[in-house]
Parts: sequence; C-alpha cells; structure tokens
Amino acid sequence: MEKGPVRLRSRAVAAVAAGALLGMATLTACDASPTRSAPSWDTTPRSLAAVGDSITRGFDACSLLSDCPEASWATGTDAGVRSLATRLLGKERAASHSWNHARTGARMADLPGQMKRAAAERPELVTVLVGANDACRSSAASMTPVGDFREDFTAALRTLRGALPKTQVYVASVPDLKRLWSQGRTTWLGKQVWKLGICSSMLADSDDVSAAASRRRNAVRDRVVEYNEVLQEVCEKDRRCRYDGGAVHAYRFDGGQLSHWDWFHPSKDGQSRLAALAYRRITSVHSR
Repeated sequence: MEKGPVRLRSRAVAAVAAGALLGMATLTACDASPTRSAPSWDTTPRSLAAVGDSITRGFDACSLLSDCPEASWATGTDAGVRSLATRLLGKERAASHSWNHARTGARMADLPGQMKRAAAERPELVTVLVGANDACRSSAASMTPVGDFREDFTAALRTLRGALPKTQVYVASVPDLKRLWSQGRTTWLGKQVWKLGICSSMLADSDDVSAAASRRRNAVRDRVVEYNEVLQEVCEKDRRCRYDGGAVHAYRFDGGQLSHWDWFHPSKDGQSRLAALAYRRITSVHSR
C-alpha cells in the first residue's frame, strides 16, 4: 500500500536535488565567465596624434595644391580653425602634445605605418580620417577593394594596440564625395583644378551627366558607404574606439566650407566644422 507514495516522494526529492545541482552549476559557470564591461571613455585626453590623408594635412586650405598643417582640423594652430587639439588641450599644451602623422595622398594601406609612428609619441588619443583616396582613383575600377580596406584598417588598429593598449581612437567617416562634386561643379575655377587629376573617379568630366557618368559616380558613392561600414564594424570591436556615427559623411559641406582653390577639400571653415564634430563626439559622456 505504501510503495506508490514512497516512490512519488523519492522522485520529488530527486527532482529537487537535481534542480539545486543545476542551479549551482549555472552559478558556477556565470562566476567563471563574468561579463566584461566596456572601459570608461576619457573625455579629456591630454595628448593627441593624428593619422590620415590630405584632409588632416589641411591640403588646399591656404594655397593651391599644398599642405597647410596649421589649418588642420586635428592638430592645427590657426585660431580661426580651433583645431581638436586646441579645444581639448588648450593652445599651449597642444603645441607640445599633439602630432600630425597624416600624409597627403595616403590610402588605408598606409595607415599601419602611420599608426606605428603615432604610437611612438605615446598619445592618449589617436584620430583617424582616411579613405577618400581609396575611392579617389584614376577610375572607379581602380578603387581599393572593400576586403583590402578592412584588412588594412584592422592591421592599423592591431599595430596601435600592440604598443598602446589603452590609447583611445576616434574614427571619422569618409566624406560624401558625390556631395562635394555636386557643390564644386558649379564653379569654373574648381572644374579647372579638377582637370589636373584630383579624384578622377568622381570628378573627371564634371559636367557629364550621361547615364554612364552617373553610374561611375554612383559606384564611387556606394564604395564610400561600404568603407564607412567597415570603419564602424572594425571600430566597434575595439573597446577603446569611437566611430563618429557617420557625422562627417552626413555633413552637408557647401561653398563656404570648401577650399576656394580646388572646391573639393575643406576650407579653413570646413576644417573648423570637422574639429567641432570630433570634439562633440570625443567629449560626449555617452557610450559608443
């Protein structure tokens, strides 16, 4: 008569014991693999190194076809620009604690080398603005493949991390080159300078609005979008990297923000706008 209830009680006890063991195992597993929290972002870095291309060198911001690093959005000293270094560090400290390792004409393949030189300065922040020259080739077919772009950007961050694990990185998106074409093509001088070979994949035959020319320019535009997706994805894997969220790409540069020498690169006013975008992103207390 008692066998049935005894068996039921035994099964109940066994179930409770099994549940307890399972709970303990779960707790043990959680304790063994605690969730990694992202490191806090320092909104007041005390030194800065910049890497990238002609934009960061202030190309054509002061005179035709020449660098003007004093007008650089990242490290410039021009009072009208109010560079990122000046905004973050102050004028005096920026003079001794900011370095510009960008190079006019640089592509993503050059970034690992630039990053190595930047790391030697031991900065607390590195700014990255590069990719326009990967799209600005002699033809749309010559643009840097997206896979190569990703590999080189990953290698650049790996180079930095090998030397400076805790240095923060700000990554600006590649500007909308088609937007720049649409603005500059309204100026006679700009179009004459473009004939010298500036960004031929986008700017060649600037008045040609045929279907073939439109396809070419759209291919360049689409490649820039793909590059920006890579910048975001790779940056998100680095716990001390902040992407600008596409702010530079979305910024609607007009005639006032474009160089009046080539109507393609940022003017001093355009450089100042880039500095403001970067400063806002870097000093934000919100997570990436």
